Amino acid sequence: MAEPKKERIRIRVIRVKDTDDDAAIYAKLRNRRFTAAEWQQMTEIDSDGIPAEQVLAELEALNREETEKRKQREETKKRKRKKD
Repeated sequence: MAEPKKERIRIRVIRVKDTDDDAAIYAKLRNRRFTAAEWQQMTEIDSDGIPAEQVLAELEALNREETEKRKQREETKKRKRKKD
């Protein structure tokens, strides 16, 4: 059985020069008109998103790893200070 065709998302391109600063880029974005369909695409929530519990578990694991690394660096610094 054939799979249904996926809906293509159209992306409008905004031309920006290398010399444009942030204010000029934001001004170009403000002047751009959005269609109702574009606004809806930006506000839709994917049904196949990542569960919050999984994201939280990953963040907690990263936090533990970084905390351990920081403690090890601090201990190394203390040892070096004692040697001097």
